[in-house]
Amino acid sequence: MFAARTNWSLTTNRLSRGLEELRREGRAYLDLTESNPTRCGFATDSHLIREALADPRALLYEPDPRGALAAREAVVDYYSERGVQLSPPQLFLTTSTSEAYSFVFRLLADPGDSILVPRPSYPLFEFLAGLNDVRLIPYPLDYHDGWGIDREALGASVASARGQARAIMIVHPNNPTGSFVSSTESDALAALAREQDLALVADEVFSDYAWDPGSGRVRTHATEQRVLTFSLSGLSKISALPQMKLAWIVVTGPDDLREAALARLEVVADTYLSVSAPVAYALPKLLELRGQIQPQILERVRANLRSLDEQLSARLPVSRLRAEAGWYAVLRVPVTRSDDDWAAELLAREQVLVHPGHFYDFTSDGHLVVSLLPPPEVFREGVAKLLAYVSRCC
Repeated sequence: MFAARTNWSLTTNRLSRGLEELRREGRAYLDLTESNPTRCGFATDSHLIREALADPRALLYEPDPRGALAAREAVVDYYSERGVQLSPPQLFLTTSTSEAYSFVFRLLADPGDSILVPRPSYPLFEFLAGLNDVRLIPYPLDYHDGWGIDREALGASVASARGQARAIMIVHPNNPTGSFVSSTESDALAALAREQDLALVADEVFSDYAWDPGSGRVRTHATEQRVLTFSLSGLSKISALPQMKLAWIVVTGPDDLREAALARLEVVADTYLSVSAPVAYALPKLLELRGQIQPQILERVRANLRSLDEQLSARLPVSRLRAEAGWYAVLRVPVTRSDDDWAAELLAREQVLVHPGHFYDFTSDGHLVVSLLPPPEVFREGVAKLLAYVSRCC
């Protein structure tokens, strides 16, 4: 009766069962996975948000496949502040980056075609690909005192698609590794994409959260003109407003390919007309909120990083992998048990919740992922318990 694309395993995993048991018993735990900014104690201007949503233009239905012009102009201004010159016709508003991915996958790929995706990376991609009848082919990010694209393996992954690859996805910065695409890597990606007739799809939702000013990295792929490129971002991370459900696609590249993509995307977007008028007209003011919220988040992230690094030492069997941006830290732990076992034991015995590495598609054990957004006192205590437990076990 049901489509094969929804034939997921619905069995509750061990970590989820342990969490349900703690909650059922009313026992407290330290959540080092919390990454929802609306639950992390940041100060937001609730009056400005309510005022933004009260724009009277939202009372009149004037559908535009690309989204309200005033909203797209605000996005253009956002990129202009980053030194990128765009025009409103290059943008499409969507209700989320998940929907943006669906639009782009539908535009580029027929059922059974392939998209190249980095590994490790965000776990949602597998579901999005399946729902759009697209096959994912992973390419590895290697770690050698920093993360980088294994370009030889990427080329082999493209070859394995046997002519059915349609795009290379990059997450910039990557979630959870916190690594940017370097300028050298960007050049190599563009050359491969041109050679193999592929598009680039760049997820840049965390790009405003670089921990330190850096060089040798690409600021945004919305400047890419060598190959057809789709750059995705939105309010969820930029203004820490995931509940507002507004994102966008920026289309760049050679003139002929860009214009063809824009024309086809307009039909896709016109079919759905999914963005609500109140949120679209609120976008200019909601984007302004980033000036209030981003400094708070960066201060929290840096404080928790300092706390983590202060508690780590050469004597401990735990280390932090080097990163550049984002809201997460990856910990390397001894491979004396699986990542699932480490996470389940930490929850059951120390009441500390972390994500096992396989949640983010790490291909080997020895990795735990923690969010850097929890309140500092919660983060410090949780890390202390994690480190003490791992030390006792090793």
